[in-house]
Amino acid sequence: MSSENFSEIRNQFISNKMGMTGIGILAVLVSISIYSIVSVPPETFQEWNNPGSWILYPKSAVPSWVNYFSTEKISEHKILDNPSISKDSNNELFLNSHQFALNFNYDTFPNDFIYIFSTKYQNAPLVELSVLRPDGIQLDLQRTSLPFRENDSTSEQKIFSTDYQIKKNLILQSDFFQYNIKNKSSEEIIFSQTQSDMPLKGNYVFFLNVYSVDELEIVDSKLVIGGKSYGVMGTDELRRDLAIGLVWGTPLALFIGIVVSVASVVMGLLYGVYAGFRGKKTDEVMMRFNDVIYALPALPFLIILSVTISNSIFVLIGFLMIFGWVGIAKVSRSMSLQIKTRGYVEAAKTMGQTNSKIIFKHMLPQLLPYAFASIAISVPAAITTEAGLSFLGLGDPSFPTWGQILHDASTFGAAARGLWWWILPPGIMIAVTGLAFVFIGNALDAIANPKLKR
Repeated sequence: MSSENFSEIRNQFISNKMGMTGIGILAVLVSISIYSIVSVPPETFQEWNNPGSWILYPKSAVPSWVNYFSTEKISEHKILDNPSISKDSNNELFLNSHQFALNFNYDTFPNDFIYIFSTKYQNAPLVELSVLRPDGIQLDLQRTSLPFRENDSTSEQKIFSTDYQIKKNLILQSDFFQYNIKNKSSEEIIFSQTQSDMPLKGNYVFFLNVYSVDELEIVDSKLVIGGKSYGVMGTDELRRDLAIGLVWGTPLALFIGIVVSVASVVMGLLYGVYAGFRGKKTDEVMMRFNDVIYALPALPFLIILSVTISNSIFVLIGFLMIFGWVGIAKVSRSMSLQIKTRGYVEAAKTMGQTNSKIIFKHMLPQLLPYAFASIAISVPAAITTEAGLSFLGLGDPSFPTWGQILHDASTFGAAARGLWWWILPPGIMIAVTGLAFVFIGNALDAIANPKLKR
């Protein structure tokens, strides 16, 4: 294909609004893919199916942006891991203090709270946990000593709001409240008004003070305020951040779709052109083999192969290639039968050029517009096939593809429970990605087939 023909095709494509719309959508998907590879830590992708990696996240939390459209603001899940640290000593006693500031501006109470810290110490330090409320009242939550250590050693401790000692200490401070707090949970007492059991909005400060006779070190310190909303896309039943799954699913979907479509089109194009060019018995044998593959029901075979051989995503890509080239081969063979009768092909034969040179130099370039259109149109089929197999539970569970997310949603009954944020976003991403390539493919098809353009 000459540079003039390429420029003409490019100009025709640019003037096609549908094609440019598809390019715009594809550019957004590519940007998301680049962001996921560059900015999102690989550990989150590798630990997608490790429950321990998501233990600090909420279960089935609605996206935080829902609060912008709701009259009742749902409490947001917070993971505070950057405390304000101060140290003090009087030569006899050492004090390590960690302070966590929290702006609470919601109409519902937190689910719970957990304080997690790791300390390197010896002997038995005293730990005090308290909170300063927006109304100036300071509530003592817990005072306890760490297990005795004869030598320096690191130990991780967790303080839960469900601890009976915290509830007991709050009840002892019931003079601050003008209503009965005995039937309330610890977080409801801490975050409630003194006159009523309604949430108290404002700035809270949680204090962790560790007193010791020897200098110690707090290695890690986190305060988790459990809420009912989290992040851009919420979380699923396994506490996983769905935004990470959707973002990582984008490059995976593009990789599957583009690799399968390019490989299928190249295989089918070479197979069909060679069969049409050679003709006679060679063409007959090759087309009969093509018919055998074409007659096989692809989806049942893919299901059987996934169950019996492997459900690896790379094996699945190989299977999709095997079943994806036959239709391309039929069309390219028909087109090559017409091209080989043209004068420049006959002239090349007369000049003694080899068959491979005639095919690659004179015939295949004429099919490039059709090849590009076929690649674009084949991408959605590969993506939806992978999503369908993953939805049936036959995909690779180690990769957070959109189909795998939908499979997990179906397994935990997300539709029946109204967890729409677990179902709609991956479904929309599959539809939008397919739509982008359909737009591009239709624009290229109109250029390759003048009858469609008219």
